[in-house]
Amino acid sequence: VQVAAESGGGSVQAGESRTISCTVRDSIFNMNVMGWYRQAPGELRAPGKQREFIARLHNDGRQDYGASVSGRFTISRDIAKRTLSLQMNNLTPDDTAVYFCSFVRLPDGAVWGRGIHVTVSS
Repeated sequence: VQVAAESGGGSVQAGESRTISCTVRDSIFNMNVMGWYRQAPGELRAPGKQREFIARLHNDGRQDYGASVSGRFTISRDIAKRTLSLQMNNLTPDDTAVYFCSFVRLPDGAVWGRGIHVTVSS
């Protein structure tokens, strides 16, 4: 699996919506799990700081969300376009972060995108 493109990053105002996406070169039809994580820009180089779990999409369609985004964010996939997306509604400055897509096809490990910057201004 290789992430070919990432899109949707940029700056928005609080209360607005944004959709970010990752496209892979392989088919996503048989991915076991796909997900989104984020990390505050100031923590990217901080030792020991883990990425915050945002959303997960299982191969059977089940979805999981982190508590901070549940009800505002929606994860989805477009198998034909080999794309994983995250629709983010009612954004707040606390959502400012670098967002990472993740793809897992067992028995291989996770493959990560390089990161999509999203800045939310009040």
